[in-house]
Amino acid sequence: MDEAQQAADFLESLKGNLSKIMVGKEQAVDMLLTALICGGHVLIEDLPGLGKTTLAAALAKSLTCSFKRIQFTPDVLPSDVTGFTTYNLATGEKEVRFGAVMAQMVLADEINRTSPKTQSSLLEVMQEHQVTIDGTTYHLPEPFMVLATQNPSELTGTYPLPEAQLDRFLLKISMGYPTREEEYSILSRHKRAGAGEGITIKELEPVGTAEDVLALRRVFQKMKCSDAILNYIVQISQKSRSNEQIALGISPRGSIALMEASMAHALLKGRDYVIPDDVKDMAGPVLGHRVRLNLQASMKNRSAQEIMKEIVSSVAVPGVAEGTGFLGGVR
Repeated sequence: MDEAQQAADFLESLKGNLSKIMVGKEQAVDMLLTALICGGHVLIEDLPGLGKTTLAAALAKSLTCSFKRIQFTPDVLPSDVTGFTTYNLATGEKEVRFGAVMAQMVLADEINRTSPKTQSSLLEVMQEHQVTIDGTTYHLPEPFMVLATQNPSELTGTYPLPEAQLDRFLLKISMGYPTREEEYSILSRHKRAGAGEGITIKELEPVGTAEDVLALRRVFQKMKCSDAILNYIVQISQKSRSNEQIALGISPRGSIALMEASMAHALLKGRDYVIPDDVKDMAGPVLGHRVRLNLQASMKNRSAQEIMKEIVSSVAVPGVAEGTGFLGGVR
């Protein structure tokens, strides 16, 4: 069995474990696993009560990685997140008290409930996988991943994340309401769990380790992405910068994010090479939160996801007939 198939089998076991807690939400689960593969962070935005925190906590519980949760509120300080130094009165020596980010998986719950100053304390953490406390830098344990949840910004008491903060998230996804059958299953599971017959997050057994995740990422680094696919991604980014409805287009960091997310999505599907459908599937979650619409588009209630979908549809899809095959000519 090749490495890509072994990785796909491990990912299937993770999905099966998550299904013991989550009902439906296959697309949201796939997005979380895509970010896990390539070492990205995920922002889950939706209304309260749709399972955002449950999904993030279930993923952490499925892996034997260290896990910490930060419940963001307006009074949370940057030092609560990163840490601080103090003096031990008994010994007179300086001691470092690490904040909640010193873990392999961090759940930043309701991240837009806290102040912009506290939000910005995650910038270095998410980009560099390190934290600086009073001038001294400490590396975070690997694999490191931030799973953040937020309520829609129009709800009372929220602080919208700035562009620099949003850009640190590989993906921005939503949960959505369950179907009638899914909601019935949720109620049934909840009732059984209350009677001691079901499985709760606390009882969920892990199916992987930190080393499994690192091995997964080593396979990801070997994924093949043809010149045709790279050019396809570049054209999408270039068109976003010239679109008359967009004030702030996709940066090179966004192009890199789309390439890596497409590679991870291909691995999730059991392939060791990227095809155009991978790029199409990942363009919305990767690029939607990275563009800023101009005033006219905003007044027409256009969404960034909608406009990016139009841009992707307008770019010619590379094909084998053009001599840009995905199996030959890959690198």
